[in-house]
Amino acid sequence: MSLKKLISNKTMAALAVILTAFASTTAFAQAAAAAATAKPIDMGPIYKSTLFYVLLFLLLCLFIAIVGKALRVYELTRETQGKSEGINWDTVNGVLFAVFLVVGLYGVYWEYTVHGEMLLPEAASEHGKKIDEMFNLTLVITTIVFVLTHIVLFAFAYFYKSTGKRKAYYYPHNNALERVWTIIPALVLTVLVLMGFLTWRSIFYKIEDPKNKPLSIEVTSSQFQWDVRYPGKDGVVGVKNYKKITALNALGIDFNDKNSLDDQVGEEIVLPVNKPVRFILTSKDVLHSFYMPHFRVQLNTVPGMTSYFEFTPTITTEEMKVKTNDPSFKYLLLCAKICGTNHYNMQKPVRVVTQAEYDEWVVKNATYLTDDLRKVFNLPVPVAPAVPVKADTTAKDTTAKTNQIALKK
Repeated sequence: MSLKKLISNKTMAALAVILTAFASTTAFAQAAAAAATAKPIDMGPIYKSTLFYVLLFLLLCLFIAIVGKALRVYELTRETQGKSEGINWDTVNGVLFAVFLVVGLYGVYWEYTVHGEMLLPEAASEHGKKIDEMFNLTLVITTIVFVLTHIVLFAFAYFYKSTGKRKAYYYPHNNALERVWTIIPALVLTVLVLMGFLTWRSIFYKIEDPKNKPLSIEVTSSQFQWDVRYPGKDGVVGVKNYKKITALNALGIDFNDKNSLDDQVGEEIVLPVNKPVRFILTSKDVLHSFYMPHFRVQLNTVPGMTSYFEFTPTITTEEMKVKTNDPSFKYLLLCAKICGTNHYNMQKPVRVVTQAEYDEWVVKNATYLTDDLRKVFNLPVPVAPAVPVKADTTAKDTTAKTNQIALKK
């Protein structure tokens, strides 16, 4: 049975109506039963039923079939009356093309104006501004091409619709046109690719300034958390080895390396503003993605491989609160890979502060090396200095008083 016959079949139509009524009755009965209890109810359970949407689709198909039948009856009626012209579908299609063009262009305008601000927040890093410039240029060029080509496409369909009075001209080849629509897009794409290449090099191949060396921070991803390690006073993050991972040493830090002895824990990521930061990225289990949208940073963390990303934050958290008029604003580190059931929990606050605030925070920060880990690695455990005990002067005072009494006698 063809789809057309299936849709127009009276039995199928009646069955669709009965099933829709049954689904509606069942859904409303469930809602009524839920209302009788103390539990909060969902105000729209019927709209969450898969069966409801299936039946809605069948009813839509039935409606289209009925409209088609009605139009066919209209055409047959005109033919019996000797009016064989009927509906000029070429004209109808041409008008629909014109209407679709106007509505579509308005939809593009609406999308840009309403949802445009939701694309990306303001860039808060040096390289983020370069990425935004490249993105905006690409968006402008592609939008212009999109609008012009669609105007030509739909206008052509409207003005050159079939009228029965003209015949299509066979025009298979034009060298000049082919050169134009090949060379111009190639030049534009070449410019965009070169911009992307130069921007990429400026981000990943930086010349280190000896007067402003980057701060190294190690971030290890795992299901479902981020572990952050800051260097100590030596400014170097110590090595680690997966073979040394234990219940006490979750990251597998090798404390035989002297650079690991003063490494600090990062419960949150704190960054000094206008100072280069170099992230060392690894993963303990599966593929994750290190993603900080405000800084235009995203890089995969791969098990068994170390990745690096360096950037310079330019706007403090307090400044961004003022810019966004949001006192609760905070930067976030997210995971951009669906890494498991609790993927949504992989969030870590990021705070950008002044250099003075950062120095104050570092002093208060705890180190990874605990007394228990010192015992495991046979390192000396620091002993708290003994509290000095005051000397007993009671005997001296008694002797002095006795001597004074003897002298008086």
